[in-house]
Amino acid sequence: MSENEISRIIIGAAIEIHRYLGPGLLESVYQECLFYELIEEGLDVEREKYLPIKYKELSIDKGYRIDLLVEEKVVIELKTVDEILNIHEAQILTYLRLSNYKLGLLINFNEVLLKNGLHRYVNRL
Repeated sequence: MSENEISRIIIGAAIEIHRYLGPGLLESVYQECLFYELIEEGLDVEREKYLPIKYKELSIDKGYRIDLLVEEKVVIELKTVDEILNIHEAQILTYLRLSNYKLGLLINFNEVLLKNGLHRYVNRL
């Protein structure tokens, strides 16, 4: 399954969750629900996956944590903020660059219309 096919499933699941629950809950609630929906779709999903960082000769085992990693291909970063800031975008772009994954989704559930909270980022896709 390609990154684009996976992202369509993820976005559909996120919209379903947002329609059912609406905005205003904790990020952890949306993460749990999205994890559930994606598992129900038959996808391989890892939650709060730690990835190492190498800096020169230094190796940091738990350098950063991805909210959800789907099918070892798509990084999902979840937010429940008033607005997506440049630092949020920089965060997911850094995750993609350091991990060599090609596609990342930044999903802000704190929107009246979820489509306004969906952001897609690519790394050499």
